[in-house]
Amino acid sequence: MIQSIDRAAKILFLLQGSRRLGISELAAALDLPPSTVHGIVKSLQAHGLVAQQPSGNRYVLGPALLKLSSVYLDTLDVRARSMRWMHELSQRTGLASRLGVELFGEVIVIHHDRRPDGSEQMPETGVTIPSHASALGKVLLAYDAAHAGDALSRPLASLTAETTTDPGVLHEEFERVRREALGFENEEAVIGEASVAAPICDDEGDVIAAIAVVMQAGEWPPTDAVLNNLREAARNVSRDLGAPTWPPRIASRG
Repeated sequence: MIQSIDRAAKILFLLQGSRRLGISELAAALDLPPSTVHGIVKSLQAHGLVAQQPSGNRYVLGPALLKLSSVYLDTLDVRARSMRWMHELSQRTGLASRLGVELFGEVIVIHHDRRPDGSEQMPETGVTIPSHASALGKVLLAYDAAHAGDALSRPLASLTAETTTDPGVLHEEFERVRREALGFENEEAVIGEASVAAPICDDEGDVIAAIAVVMQAGEWPPTDAVLNNLREAARNVSRDLGAPTWPPRIASRG
């Protein structure tokens, strides 16, 4: 491992989530001299990967990362194949929809179609969510033993009072996911928000992503019409990716 690259990557990870940190804070987190961290940060800033706040000495992630992430997202076939069906799903249900894949033991939202009601909504593409606290994550965990083993091997964080953190209870939920091809969460990640997700399969029948609709907790539980539209969207995306069957075959389950 190249030490300077490793340190630069750690700085970028420390700044994720819109965090604003100064050199001394970064140095303390990395247990490095401030002069060393300053040099790395200035190199990252020169390439647009880090930006300095105009009125202060704190740093944030830079605009070049947005360009790189957009290029990465554009290479994902599952995202390209999902966008049409996600938009149709949101139009039919009146709900926002999300597409998520596993990344380093969490779920990253790789596409977000907003509610069609014209209300102001934050873009969610690029947001990461702990797998155990999201409907998307529960679907991905249910069909991927390695992902589940990694995610459940350490203490699970409680994001709200409703977050399920008992591995035994989660494994029971995974069994339900595999029976119904649906994963559920109600205020487990965000207070006032609930979601339900379904698996997306590739041309080998393996689950590679999940699609979800997001609703206010007061709208819970989802209606049969919402569930049917979600299943249909997941089936259509899987079909476009060449999946031989949907729901996922037993052989593809983790």
